[in-house]
Amino acid sequence: MKRRLIRIAIILLLAPPLIAAIGGWLAGPTFLHPLRRELTPELIREADADFATVHAHREDLVVTAADGTKLRGWRVRPQNPNGSWVLLFHGVADNRIGVVGQAHFLLRAGYSVVMMDARAHGASEGKIATYGWLERHDTSAVIDALLYSELADQRCCLSVSPKEPLTRGHTLLGASKLPFHVFALGESMGAGMALQSAAADPRIEAVVAEAAFASLREAAYDYAGLQKYPLLGQTLFAPGAWTMIYRGETLAGFPAAEVSPQKSVAARNFPVLLICDGADTTLPCRHSRKIFGAATGPKELWEVPGAFHTAAIAYQPAEFERRVLAFFARYGSVAPAESFAK
Repeated sequence: MKRRLIRIAIILLLAPPLIAAIGGWLAGPTFLHPLRRELTPELIREADADFATVHAHREDLVVTAADGTKLRGWRVRPQNPNGSWVLLFHGVADNRIGVVGQAHFLLRAGYSVVMMDARAHGASEGKIATYGWLERHDTSAVIDALLYSELADQRCCLSVSPKEPLTRGHTLLGASKLPFHVFALGESMGAGMALQSAAADPRIEAVVAEAAFASLREAAYDYAGLQKYPLLGQTLFAPGAWTMIYRGETLAGFPAAEVSPQKSVAARNFPVLLICDGADTTLPCRHSRKIFGAATGPKELWEVPGAFHTAAIAYQPAEFERRVLAFFARYGSVAPAESFAK
């Protein structure tokens, strides 16, 4: 009887990690291929109706990434532009429509916005989502396209010809006296991408990130814990996170373990406003706290009590708008050339 009890105890102890490991292995391809939310004519009409309420005008924007992937989105200008641009980043399995609410108050305040579908999302091409590993370079391509189009009549200021490509290190534009600021705002996956993009491209001067993931590995622990029991995901079910990350790396050929907004904010000194949702079980506030602790630049952390994942703007719309606009206004007072040179 004693031996039988020992065998049962061993089985009960080993079975959950083993099942979790198998589940993680099977889930490996899934996180690389998120559901694609189609950009339907109805969604476009709804967005246009929203833009019309603030007298904004949108233009299609198609950008070719470094690997040839076509990225599609919108460039939207307000009636009275203040001269600054905000890059908006949507969440996983969503598209540019997911950030229309943020675009609305930014446009009303005079900010122009860029709303792109991330690779493997919406109308953009791309076979896999890499949660920032490739997307950070996609962002640089988007900024290149934006700057060339906006400064078409000011080539003299850049000392480059229309056919001359930008350098990977952005030294040409980084040293120029650009007439506008570039900021970023993202939610969930998009928040992580915005932070990683800012670390890779110094032309992004400040970032607002809601419900960002600290790292892909840390997020995997939450998924392993069924997005309700993170402690289990970090302990008993941890093999599920390990095998999911490992298989994802093997299939996609990129170091998933290095996809880390937490490392990004430590690598470059740039201002961040981190927003975490108090009732978020998808990416709990510990992710934002980890990023906040690692950030080397000016930083703020706003915890929104009772808000679910990426729902801060719905729970406290006036305060959300006030904090974001104050944050961008604070760093918009610095000359663009000074910010880009950091």
